[in-house]
Amino acid sequence: MDTVQKSLRDSAVARWSALIIVSITMFCGYFFTDVMSPLKPLLEKDLGWTSGDYGWFTSAYGWFNVFFGMLFVGGLILDKFGARIAGLLASGLMVVGATLKYYAIATTFPEGAMLLGHSMQVALAALGFAIFGMGVEIMGITVSKILVRWFKGYEMALAMGLQVAVARIGTMLAMAAPLRIVKYFGTISSPLAFCLVLLIIGFLSYFIYIVMDKKLEASEEIDTTTSEDEGFSFKDLKAIFANRGFWYIALLCVLFYSSVFPFLKYATDFFINKFNMAPERAGDLPGLLPLGTLFLTPIFGGIYDKMGKGATIMIIGSILLVLIHGLFAVPALMSVPLAVVLVLLLGVALSLVPSAMWPSVAKIIPEKQLGTAFSLIFWVQNWGLMGVPLLIGVVLEKYCIVSSTTLTDGRIQNTYDYTLPMMIFMGFGLLSLVFGILLKNADKKKGYGLELPNVQKK
Repeated sequence: MDTVQKSLRDSAVARWSALIIVSITMFCGYFFTDVMSPLKPLLEKDLGWTSGDYGWFTSAYGWFNVFFGMLFVGGLILDKFGARIAGLLASGLMVVGATLKYYAIATTFPEGAMLLGHSMQVALAALGFAIFGMGVEIMGITVSKILVRWFKGYEMALAMGLQVAVARIGTMLAMAAPLRIVKYFGTISSPLAFCLVLLIIGFLSYFIYIVMDKKLEASEEIDTTTSEDEGFSFKDLKAIFANRGFWYIALLCVLFYSSVFPFLKYATDFFINKFNMAPERAGDLPGLLPLGTLFLTPIFGGIYDKMGKGATIMIIGSILLVLIHGLFAVPALMSVPLAVVLVLLLGVALSLVPSAMWPSVAKIIPEKQLGTAFSLIFWVQNWGLMGVPLLIGVVLEKYCIVSSTTLTDGRIQNTYDYTLPMMIFMGFGLLSLVFGILLKNADKKKGYGLELPNVQKK
């Protein structure tokens, strides 16, 4: 008598359990990514950093990913050896990098100690952030492929949206919590110590996913040495590079994220300087952004699953981005309620684009190439995540200082005009809109199915 084998992913409980576990790891990663953002004024005031130091340190996130191609290596590891090995490696790197970054901020180095042309503290913190950035980005492509594997033919965009939403809770806490933690414990390094503990928890939780992945493999009788999903070859790179839709979505990704995440790195300082807000309140305001994405990203993902319109959703998100940064750039607009509205709208934009963009990659690229395709997109994205914060730091230091105050200990505290940086962010939004339109036109010609629903009717 024949029996019909049922994959573990056909179980809704199993699918959503896998989602929860990998989301915990990404939540911890996103928390640590932005935990230093609200501390920029304290870094300048208490540790003697400059905006140039901060911009250089922040750019370190992408050093290994961009210059050493570690995202590409991570994608090959993912496609060749699977999510278990790639994810364990990535989450381990996150812990190692976070540990070094914490050590750098918590340690008082001899005066005049230098490394890589910067103070020892800034250089070691940057090196730790670079190692962490390598790990969290490889973890990002790993989780993306995990969700495709578990949710293909099911609620894939909703699952990706929920994963992003949980990760954004980490961003929200990174905006709102650090200054309060510093106030309670009295040290700038205390928020990093808290995040480091969370990262270790995320690393340990991934072992639970490994057990689930083995059960999924057994339920589908997958031969890991020959399966199509793990059978990437270098010949497939040519197909990826020749795919015009792939490049449109990769460039849209880097331009869109370059106007959002680097903005968050400077958002607390921006609200202090333009809106004269107290530091803790200024940190709360950008924390509203991920709060909106927590609810909206899954909703928009669900819409894409059932109704389609993926390319259209990305275009709408890019239009919102241009409007928001354009209004932030107007010097006369200094209303705090308006700033709250614009941050909430930025949350809407950050919900719209990723909810449609990442599931769309799976429609453009065959599944066996997804790990490498995601890694290449993340690599392109890292050019923006590395270069734009550095650019903004240099622009602030060279062109945007309005006044300088000498503190009692002899250190200089600057006041900045953020008009030019906001115009730069608006420019990235305009370019993302251009590539969104090009992607929609390519979909019409090539039939990727970006405007079609994701959920397959059974």
